Amino acid sequence: MNANKLIRGFEVVIGLETHTQLSTRSKIFSGSATAFGADANTQASPVDLALPGTLPVMNRGAVERAIQFGLAVGAKVAHQSIFARKNYFYPDLPKGYQISQYETPVVQGGSISFMVGELPYKVNLTRAHLEEDAGKSLHNDYAGLSGIDLNRAGTPLLEIVTEPDMRGSSEAVEYAKTLHELVKWIGICDGNMQEGSFRCDANVSVRRPGAAYGTRREIKNLNSFKFMQQAIDYEIQWQIDLIEDGGTVQQATVLFNADTGETKAMRSKEEAHDYRYFPDPDLPPLVISPDWIDRVRAQMPELPRAANQRYQDALGLSAHDAALMTQSRSMADFFEATAAACGQAKLASNWLTGEVSRRLNAVDSHIEACPVSPQTLGALIGRIHDQTISNNAAKQVLDVLWAGSKKTVDEVIREQGHGQINDTGELERILDEVLAANAKSVEEFRAGKEKAFNALIGQAMKATKGKANPAQVNELLKKKLG
Repeated sequence: MNANKLIRGFEVVIGLETHTQLSTRSKIFSGSATAFGADANTQASPVDLALPGTLPVMNRGAVERAIQFGLAVGAKVAHQSIFARKNYFYPDLPKGYQISQYETPVVQGGSISFMVGELPYKVNLTRAHLEEDAGKSLHNDYAGLSGIDLNRAGTPLLEIVTEPDMRGSSEAVEYAKTLHELVKWIGICDGNMQEGSFRCDANVSVRRPGAAYGTRREIKNLNSFKFMQQAIDYEIQWQIDLIEDGGTVQQATVLFNADTGETKAMRSKEEAHDYRYFPDPDLPPLVISPDWIDRVRAQMPELPRAANQRYQDALGLSAHDAALMTQSRSMADFFEATAAACGQAKLASNWLTGEVSRRLNAVDSHIEACPVSPQTLGALIGRIHDQTISNNAAKQVLDVLWAGSKKTVDEVIREQGHGQINDTGELERILDEVLAANAKSVEEFRAGKEKAFNALIGQAMKATKGKANPAQVNELLKKKLG
């Protein structure tokens, strides 16, 4: 459900364009490497430099990643699509045009579904098209010099464009997060926002309810979800202030300054005709056969929504827990390996969402950086399930493992003396001593004071230094007290 909400009497309209760098080892039209961080201009071939006589050759891997995305979002994968030249002058664009797709993109339609708080939300996609990235301008303000690094020129991108379906910054951020996890889940992008592998442009406009769409301004190159929310919120207020003061919003491309929290116009916004699109004469139409699509589909991983439902149906997780276990491919893989190691999916989910997540969040880290392997965590959970140790003792064992111990779970349990007392005869002997030493609590319990029972349980656990099986102690104590 996409609910409209008003801000100071205005409806916000947002669409996003996301440049997703595809995970190929070479560029989209040349054999140059795409590795990040190489010395300037060491990964630029004659094709990337646009030297006379060079011709582009399509990267099959980039096409297959586009097909994967189309299948993942339920879109139409075009059996024939066209590459076009998008003409504009910029110092880091050596050809004077960018090879992109315009009228006939490779992926058409589709949608992304997600939650905003407790509400389901769906954003429809207009298209996703293949294109090449530009180079990068480097500025040295101290020396007053600028240079061009063409390592990035020709890097394959899939530009994913939404319909103007979002009505606030929270929806835009949740959409972007969901898309970010999806492209990582299916393996077409590493999602590294710091390196520019996943960057968003937000088209923002406001209007009175029922009026035509307002004039939009495009916020370029948002590479953090936090900055995206701040930039959109600032832009919304700026546009409303301008209109209420009697001004008119002019279409423009703007940049967000994270230091000031403000957007600032960079240039007037171009329309499609300003780019003089025309089919690239050096590239034939991209033809994708149904058999090719079927082969890609057969190699696709299970998608998050399908994994979510399987965890509920086959493993007995709640909808809430299944959603947490499928919030990323890394979490899903870790959960499945842990559950396989202990045979207890629910316990594995509880520990991952509880104790493991608490420790990772404390150091602002993610499941990929967990110092305990799924197999070791599974072994620990198994010892809870078979009542070798209590839940509290397991947390102390995890402390040792988390600190980097290479010992096995059983070795740590033995060395720390965490083994749980499950012997009925031993527990009965201890309980007899506890009852004899706490006659007043026994009398209070028999007089109807339930708190006295808990006090006796506490004394029993104290007598065993917390090693007694709590459930067994509870059951035996009830029997002894009649």
